Amino acid sequence: MTAPSIVLTSLTKRFGSFTALDRLDLKLEGGKCVGFLGPNGAGKTTALKLLTDMIFPTEGECFLNGISVQRERMRALEAAGVLIESPEVYPSLSPTQALEMVADLRGMSRTEREERIPAVLAEVKMSEWAHVKVGKFSKGMKQRINIAAALVHDPEIVVLDEPATGLDPRGMSEVRSIVRDLKKHDRLIFMSSHILAEVTDVCDEVALINHGKLLFYDTLENVTAKFSAGHSSVDASFARPVPERTVADRLAAESDLLKVEQLDPRRYRLQFKGGPAVQARLLRKLSDEALELVSFTESKSALEEVYLSQIEKGD
Repeated sequence: MTAPSIVLTSLTKRFGSFTALDRLDLKLEGGKCVGFLGPNGAGKTTALKLLTDMIFPTEGECFLNGISVQRERMRALEAAGVLIESPEVYPSLSPTQALEMVADLRGMSRTEREERIPAVLAEVKMSEWAHVKVGKFSKGMKQRINIAAALVHDPEIVVLDEPATGLDPRGMSEVRSIVRDLKKHDRLIFMSSHILAEVTDVCDEVALINHGKLLFYDTLENVTAKFSAGHSSVDASFARPVPERTVADRLAAESDLLKVEQLDPRRYRLQFKGGPAVQARLLRKLSDEALELVSFTESKSALEEVYLSQIEKGD
């Protein structure tokens, strides 16, 4: 089975004298989640609309699984589930009725609908609301139904345009959980966002654009390593308060450790030079039953630092 793929080739879009996208080249391949980052007005939504044939490019071409979106629209988009700019679900419909309408538009048979609709409602954690009118739902619940509509035909490629924007913290957490679960099915997920914590939490790779130009595309680990002068940082969380002196003493022999910063009584940020081998050594030093370490993750500030430095450089 061929891995799902998205390819943008010299993609350009001009609106009069304004260039929204400037010869954007990007190739994504395989089951993973790619975060599409950039400030407001960078060209993210324009690129996704071109990718899904909602607007036409001035120059260039888009391919889904090797099929040109511009030349073979229907065939190319068969493989894709798309959620752009969060359309409103008819409030008088239940989730089941709304998804039946989408399935009809997709040309799915009754057997396919009866199988997929309950499955996709379970995937977005809305099974118990399957026959309740959407008008009674919170914004986060409606967004989950929108995501379900993008998934109803079980696509290999999922395109999401800032799916958590405008939601409260609970709604944002629910959407992130759904996206993490989508990765278990070997789908290629291309998700635009300007919420850095969201990208760090769910994405495997990241592409950053500004003023319509691609600044970089790589794994999160490589991006933070490349643009942080060889420095990395991780956050260590403990089940109970741990004195700063205790953490510093445990890591005193680590010459690659640059800084220990206490974030709160239970959390510390460790800045170090080197890669995964150094990180593994730090983890071993802190993995002690007496300290009760509960998590050891890449610092969410690392991508933020890279993001801000690259955007400022491009402005």
